[in-house]
Amino acid sequence: MVRFRPKKTVPFRSAGELDAMAAAGAVVGAALVAVRDAARVGVSTLELDEVAEAVIRGAGATPSFKGYHGFPGSICSSVNEVVVHGIPDRATVLAAGDLVSIDCGAILDGWHGDSAWTFGVGELSEADADLSEATRLAMEAGIAAMLEGGHLTDVSHAIETETYAAARRFGRDLAIVDGYGGHGIGREMHLDPFLPNEGKPGRGPALVVGSTLAIEPMLSLGTASTTVLDDDWTVVTDDGSRAAHWEHTVAVTADGPRILTLRP
Repeated sequence: MVRFRPKKTVPFRSAGELDAMAAAGAVVGAALVAVRDAARVGVSTLELDEVAEAVIRGAGATPSFKGYHGFPGSICSSVNEVVVHGIPDRATVLAAGDLVSIDCGAILDGWHGDSAWTFGVGELSEADADLSEATRLAMEAGIAAMLEGGHLTDVSHAIETETYAAARRFGRDLAIVDGYGGHGIGREMHLDPFLPNEGKPGRGPALVVGSTLAIEPMLSLGTASTTVLDDDWTVVTDDGSRAAHWEHTVAVTADGPRILTLRP
């Protein structure tokens, strides 16, 4: 049977290409697990970067981030009020109760995987734990909307709807960070279309079997507004509130959404 494909679609891959992307994604998943295992009090974010790069290169892959528009690290290490794009360095040393978001990418056989997760160093405060869980749930809602016949903003709307449902459930003032979102992905890390983390459903290019997106909500416990620091990378909340970031690379299949960045 020949499937009808609308003219404007989220770019799609063959089944074999999705398997190749899943292989790259598995490398990313392994690197994230290794970084979380290494994230202890007194460890610098540069040391975490070295852990991730060793796992990625040990698997025969290349870090997507290193050298990307001049970015110096193999991971983005964003601690507490840093939303995304934190640069790993020796001066940022983890302390008990820190909220850490690690974003990681790898290229294997020309295909990209991209994933992020947020965790605590030791025990998190209840508010920070709720923030991270709400962000994860928002991502899961976006993943669940990756269905054949849907549209790009169905994913956006699902993320937004779950964010505010979680805010009510946890009794927290959660904000969806302005101006940041997910993206297409394949043989390049960042491809069109841009995926907003909020919006009305039923808009944008269609989701078809093989469509791939990196789904990545970013939430804060305060403002939606951010500033980029003088290093031209690090994004921080304007009010110093803590932020969380979760991400998976996901494909539409005939059997439902397929996460391509599974963690061991």
